[in-house]
Amino acid sequence: MSQCCRKIKDTVQKLASDHKDIHSSVSRVGKAIDRNFDSEICGVVSDAVWDSREKQQQILQMAIVEHLYQQGMLGVAEELCQESTLNVDLDFKQPFLELNRILEALHEQDLGPALEWAVSHRQRLLELNSSLEFKLHRLHFIRLLAGGPEKQLEALSYARHFQPFARLHQREIQVMMGSLVYLRLGLEKSPYCHLLDNSHWAEICETFTRDACSLLGLSVESPLSVSFASGCVALPVLMNIKAVIEQRQCTGVWSHKDELPIEIELGMKCWYHSVFACPILRQQTSDSNPPIKLICGHVISRDALNKLINGGKLKCPYCPMEQNPADGKRIIF
Repeated sequence: MSQCCRKIKDTVQKLASDHKDIHSSVSRVGKAIDRNFDSEICGVVSDAVWDSREKQQQILQMAIVEHLYQQGMLGVAEELCQESTLNVDLDFKQPFLELNRILEALHEQDLGPALEWAVSHRQRLLELNSSLEFKLHRLHFIRLLAGGPEKQLEALSYARHFQPFARLHQREIQVMMGSLVYLRLGLEKSPYCHLLDNSHWAEICETFTRDACSLLGLSVESPLSVSFASGCVALPVLMNIKAVIEQRQCTGVWSHKDELPIEIELGMKCWYHSVFACPILRQQTSDSNPPIKLICGHVISRDALNKLINGGKLKCPYCPMEQNPADGKRIIF
């Protein structure tokens, strides 16, 4: 009995010691949260910088709906529209509906809808230097090769679809034609086994999404996800700036909607517009003051161009070439 009691006592002491260690760690979590998370995130900027609360709510709801459509969650997006009384017209939905319909077919390894879409938009895809249609035909040809010798004649017949792409994709077409030699022996054990890699399906989904979004005027990534990721990078910096502004009582430092008080580096992935700064006025160009390329090749802002006009003529500030101001052309980086 005494031995049993001793074991129980040791076990209780061990449990108490373990609980003490766990309790000590858990008790520090609350302090760590208070130290690293600011409950007043909304106060980083003054309300005067933003639009009205109703306008903010409408913009946020629209961004969430667009994100849901882009992710293929059509039912959730429709439910949100109904509950928030957000009016989204069919013209806005249609590109997302078509995009998701084709992507669902590709995920099921059905190339039909994607090929039909690519053929109907062939000219515009060529203008984008897209290889989407060729990659779709190549994947269909590979599927025929995977069928074995029984599909050899069908594969040869289908190879006629490569004719329009022969100049740009000659090497890839040669590889596919060379694989026919090993068809009876089995491509799995041949030098062309890489053609059967399932990664081609993931690649075609990415290519279709990128090219289709470019063609339909949509962003490849959801604006909501991009904004969220950018906010995670920018928010700590803005909170530090807020603390400095409050400490030094610098009111009015941040009062413009389209401009931050300091520059925040988000990486090239988040570059979506021109960041050209006029070398004359030392100001960043904008839609109202775009960069203008002169005949001599030098680039200045439109405001600088207007200030340099003298007697209907313009003399380049970097070279002595005189020119007509009307010959300057707007450029987009």
